[in-house]
Amino acid sequence: MNLLFICSQNKRRSLTAEKIFDGYHGHRAFSAGTESNARIKVTPGLLKRADIIFCMEKKHVRRLREKYPDIVGEKEMVCLNISDDYGFMDRELQEILKDCVYEHI
Repeated sequence: MNLLFICSQNKRRSLTAEKIFDGYHGHRAFSAGTESNARIKVTPGLLKRADIIFCMEKKHVRRLREKYPDIVGEKEMVCLNISDDYGFMDRELQEILKDCVYEHI
């Protein structure tokens, strides 16, 4: 299964999630950001490839639905409700991600 993790900048939360879940039980994980200055910006191609899209906050879900309604309308989207309070690979962030994501994969 292809998992796509979305946050704003793609520097901390979604990138951490990609590192944790890429290769887990054969899943492929990717990450991107919704902001114009994101490390990797979300694209239609990334969205189309995803089997499940995990967004860190409700604003990310809203942005994807507004900008790419034809692509994400039929995709499973999960809002993890993880605020931007953690550094890249922060231990607490890793635990929260594992607790939230495992139940969906």
